[in-house]
Amino acid sequence: MLFQVGGQGTRPTFFEMAAAQQLPASLRAALTYSFGVFALRRPFLHKILDYDDEFFALLMMVLESHSLRTTDASFAESLYGLRRRVANISIKKNTLTAESSEKTHDLGLRKNQKILSVVFLVVLPYFKSKLQSMYNREMEARLQASLWGNDEPRLDEAGFILDQGETSTRAVGRTNAEVSSLTHFRKKITKLVVTCYPWIHATNEGLSFAYQLLYLLDATAFYSQGLHALGIQVCRATGQELMDSSSKISRIRSRELEGLRGPTWLKAMQRVLLKCVYTSLDYAQTGLIAAVFFFKMMEWWYQSAEERMSAPTVYPPPPPPPPPKVAKNGVPLPQDRSLCPLCCQKRANPSVLTVSGFVFCYSCIFKSVSQHKKCPVSLIPASVDQIRRLFHDL
Repeated sequence: MLFQVGGQGTRPTFFEMAAAQQLPASLRAALTYSFGVFALRRPFLHKILDYDDEFFALLMMVLESHSLRTTDASFAESLYGLRRRVANISIKKNTLTAESSEKTHDLGLRKNQKILSVVFLVVLPYFKSKLQSMYNREMEARLQASLWGNDEPRLDEAGFILDQGETSTRAVGRTNAEVSSLTHFRKKITKLVVTCYPWIHATNEGLSFAYQLLYLLDATAFYSQGLHALGIQVCRATGQELMDSSSKISRIRSRELEGLRGPTWLKAMQRVLLKCVYTSLDYAQTGLIAAVFFFKMMEWWYQSAEERMSAPTVYPPPPPPPPPKVAKNGVPLPQDRSLCPLCCQKRANPSVLTVSGFVFCYSCIFKSVSQHKKCPVSLIPASVDQIRRLFHDL
């Protein structure tokens, strides 16, 4: 049940719904990245990046409205061959024939459902993004104020933090009463957002998780709380619906072209503009999907390049240092290397002197280094702190 790759009939799988839900976020990241790259050579594009929420909301409103009007599906759902259907279909008396019930089932979305779908798909995510940015900005301002010990920061007309000099400059030309009332109103709004937004966000995320889990367990037909509130189910499109979608779009466009009014030259201009809009909408899906693919490819490419640059260079291990030489006036080494050079007995508690690498009995080397402050064999200066116990015989 949890791994139904093919799904059951017209019911989409959990993975299809999750992919359709995540597509707008990937599309926005791709567009932001593309405009950021182009803005390096064309600085005027920074204005679009400054208002990326509004720009993306306007773009998605056009795409979602067009997709819902022509295919009864959102932009992402139409790419995966999905369609939206009215869920609250009333099953009438048993006297209804199978043909009438099929007609009821084939009814598309109503106009108010399409409008509310655009609200849930575009407007509510836009306001959520603005509330998130406002909350993050306020929490960052409070953190800076707590770290630097400043008073509560003031905001300008756009909601950004101002220092005392900027505040006094902006206050020129206003009365003190206006400034105080506006500041008080902004503080109240900000305080309300900071207080309520975490609860709203947590509730929304909890409901989303609950609906997705129930959908995965086949306990509900609604993937999200928004679809449940609208009374809409998402189903797979049949082959006939996919073939009829192109004819439906042609009928809608021909009806719009026939409904043009005005002089001949005005109708010709309107016809050209409509055809340009139709062409742009026809290739919008392909172009945007190509943008997402390009973004993912570039992200992988630069991430791999950064990993290669940041990865430490692996060098071969250096050759071992040459063995220390026995000093002319030092203690000679015995022929049996298992004996201690000082007592010429089998080493007890073998210990190495790190400055030379020779191994002695611990008691012998400790006494010798404590007295002479050097290695007895190589005569290299040493201390008792450079004696290390060996445990090779354990």
